[in-house]
Amino acid sequence: MTGIKKDAARPEQALHAAVATEADMVSLGESLAQQLPEGATLYLHGELGAGKTTLTRGIARGLGHRGAVKSPTYTVVEPYEDLEKPLYHFDLYRLGDPEELEYLGIRDYFDTRALVVVEWPERGGDFLPRPDLEIRLTVDGSGRALQMTSHSLKGRACLAALESGDI
Repeated sequence: MTGIKKDAARPEQALHAAVATEADMVSLGESLAQQLPEGATLYLHGELGAGKTTLTRGIARGLGHRGAVKSPTYTVVEPYEDLEKPLYHFDLYRLGDPEELEYLGIRDYFDTRALVVVEWPERGGDFLPRPDLEIRLTVDGSGRALQMTSHSLKGRACLAALESGDI
């Protein structure tokens, strides 16, 4: 991974990172997993193929998961409950209506000590809580560019650790 830097317009709340390879994306996810505290919520934005699920694979691996990590496009949520911090991975890409989340008991997933990662959160409308950390992934040549924005003290602490190289 290369090029982590503060956003000059929002120095305490945003970082940018350039990620060259898939292995670097997984490594970043592993680092995030160690810094995000229990109960943190992470939103991932980006077009198809931008690396959202790859980043989530890194988060799961950073928490001790050794199996496959697939995007829960059809199941909506993939639980990883046997980790040091439980992880719930949501993919809302195929969600027809945000109200469907109410029928899934979405609120129960956020009222735990688990980390919650949500791909395509814009499709969840007002049924989702505000995230602690939001990451926008864009394709940048053969790599990826990430803009990471904090929305809470948990998110700011994570970005500070990334920026200082503590992870």
